[in-house]
This record gives sequence, C-alpha cells and structure tokens, in this order.
Amino acid sequence: MMDNYLREIQGKAVHDQFKSSKRCVWVPGPVIVGAGPSGLAAAACLKEKGLPSLILERSNCIASLWQLQTYDRLKLHLPKNFCELPLMPFPVNFPTYPSKQQFVEYLEEYARKFEIRPVFGERVVRAEFDGSFWRVSTEEAEYVCRWLVVATGENAEAVVPEIEGVQEFGGEVVHTSGYKSGGVYKGKRVLVVGCGNSGMEVCLDLCNHNAKPYLVVRDTVHILPREMLGKSTFGLSMWLLKWLPIRLVDQILLVVSRLILGDTGQYGLERPQLGPLELKNVSGKTPVLDVGTLDKIKSGDIKVCPGIRRLRHQSAEFVDGRTENFDSIILATGYKSNVPSWLKESEMFSEKDGLPKMPFPNGWKGEKGLYAVGFTKRGLLGASMDAKNIADDIESCWKAEAKHLSSISWTSQSLQRNI
Repeated sequence: MMDNYLREIQGKAVHDQFKSSKRCVWVPGPVIVGAGPSGLAAAACLKEKGLPSLILERSNCIASLWQLQTYDRLKLHLPKNFCELPLMPFPVNFPTYPSKQQFVEYLEEYARKFEIRPVFGERVVRAEFDGSFWRVSTEEAEYVCRWLVVATGENAEAVVPEIEGVQEFGGEVVHTSGYKSGGVYKGKRVLVVGCGNSGMEVCLDLCNHNAKPYLVVRDTVHILPREMLGKSTFGLSMWLLKWLPIRLVDQILLVVSRLILGDTGQYGLERPQLGPLELKNVSGKTPVLDVGTLDKIKSGDIKVCPGIRRLRHQSAEFVDGRTENFDSIILATGYKSNVPSWLKESEMFSEKDGLPKMPFPNGWKGEKGLYAVGFTKRGLLGASMDAKNIADDIESCWKAEAKHLSSISWTSQSLQRNI
C-alpha cells in the first residue's frame, strides 16, 4: 500500500499547486499534531492495533502545557481513575489526586511503554487537503499523509484580555501560564483576574506564601466541594446520572454543597441560574472544585472584587467605583484553541473558537481522514474516548484500503498470466 501511495505522490509532484522547496516526508499512517495527553492517547490506541503514526510537537517535550506552563502546586482536579489514558492505569501507589509531577511521570512512562517518539521542535504552520492527501507543513518540512489527527487541544494558546489602562499600570502583569509559585509575591498585593479553578487555586497559593490576593469575579460561578458524602463530587455525579435526570442531580449537588460550604452568594460568589452539570453541557463552563480557597475568602484573607473598569498606575478601578492599589496582576483567564491559525478547512472546526462544530460525542470525526482528539470539554476522560474512536475508525479504513489494493494486485497478476 505504501508503494502505491509513493508512486502517486511522485506523479503529483510534477504538476502540483502545493509544490514546495521544503523536505517532503511521506507518513504511511496518521500524522498527529500535538504531543499532549490527547496526542499520546491517540498514538497508543493506534499502536495497539498495529498501526503506525507520527506525532509533530512544537515544544521540546511531551505534555508541554503541564511541564512548562503550570504552577507548582497543581494537582489533578479529578480522581486518577477518571484521568487515566487508554490501556494503562495510574500506578497503585499514586494518591487519589496526583501532583503535576506525578502526572508527567505517568505520561513519560506511557510514551515509553507504547514506544511513542514525537518529532520535537516541529511547529505546524499549515495543514491542507490537496484532493488526495493531507499536506502538513512545518518551518522545516512538509509531511504527506492519508489521515490527520488534530491533538492540539482546547488549551493551545493563553487568553489575554484587553484591559483599559494596562500600559499605565507599571507593575507585573502575567498570565497563569507564567506563574509558578506565590513565593515571589510575599507581602505583595496581587490582583487575580478570573475565578475558575486556576484563579481560585492561585489565590490560595498566594495566601499560603503570605501575599495579599484580591480575586476579580465578574460572572456567576458554581463552587462545589471536591468531595461530598465520602466520594469525589465528580464520581458521585457520574453515578447519580446513571439513575436520575441531570436537573435532579444538579439539585442534589447544590443542596449538599450549601450544607458543606454555606451560601457562597454572601461572599460575592453568586451561582448561575442553571445547575453545574447542565451549565457544563450547555456552555462547557466547568464548576470550581474547592480545595480550601473558600475558607480563605470567608476569613477575609482573599478579597473578592467585581469587574475591572480600568487600570491606572499601580492600581485598579472597579465597576463599583472602588479603587485599590496593587503590585502585580495575574491573569487566570484561561486558554483557547489555535486550530484556525494553521488548519485550512472550514467544515469540521469553527473559525470562531477553533472547536469541532459537532457536539459531543460526535466531534471527533471530520471528512477526508480528518480527526480531532481532546476537544470535548470533558477532560482526559473525553480525550480517551476520542482516541479509541479514532483508532477504531482508522483501522477500518486501513483494512478496507489494504483489501482493495490486494484485489487490484490479484487482478493485475491474473491479467498478466492470461496474456
């Protein structure tokens, strides 16, 4: 099959509108863009079926987001059994909520076990279907393949909002992708913008290092205890959803949360109209799983602020008219997909947010051999589901094409014998 593809590529090279002076590499299996957990999972599932693949990774390591752009105290927010990749569980001696270092160790062992060797330092600048194959261009080479798996994920680029007066501020303004520890902020007044899991945890870390954090809360937010009734909140939710409708499960979660955490609204943390699970399904917005931040808010160690109207020199003016002085600002404003910047197709991915247009669980497959893994807004569990589906589908295509080529070869040999 590879020989037939090579002959076709060589024939197309003479009259090809995509012809390039770059080194051209034929890849017999899928090209996977991204060596994060999603890309590794896809490669492992393909490997188990005996199918080759090639991962292109822009950084110099696997799981670069985890290794290079996360804070030191980070742990998995969900229990490890909901975060393991296909075909390999976490070590039994790992805690329920592994640290980021332990998670990276797990991923490195995963890559070793399945002999996954990404090509590092290869930033994909363009990928386009030419009518027969996908042509994936980096700064150094062009990779030609039958299947393309997009595994760059929902967190490829930091979201940095435009805030009026940011040039006047004069102090440090850093995204959480550049934050490591609260140690360097000891004694400083720090404004944290964003009240998701990262923003909440950064505030707690700052408190633990004797900084003075202020948390900007512009929108409503669901805060749930990480565990309730002796089980992880996520695990309990998944179990209840087997038997009860989502709105009833949401009501149960909110009643138990109020008993454990109290009324979060009195601390400036109003809850949305929709329940936490229904809101997640509708908008993808994840509830905050509290790891101790709420107690610091209740005690006054973390001050809650409304939205920012504008920044001034070493200070912020809020929408309620208050002004406070700050030494630094940390933007816990999340990440976004970068797919539209390099993938030249408009059927599968939205130009607006870079996510698959088809809702979960059908967003993993596009047309012409295009796939997506890790865009479900359902974490590592969703990425694992995608990886398994993709491997099954490519295996079916591989076998069908091999059978077709085999029949062509048999027919050709029969004709030659008759001649």
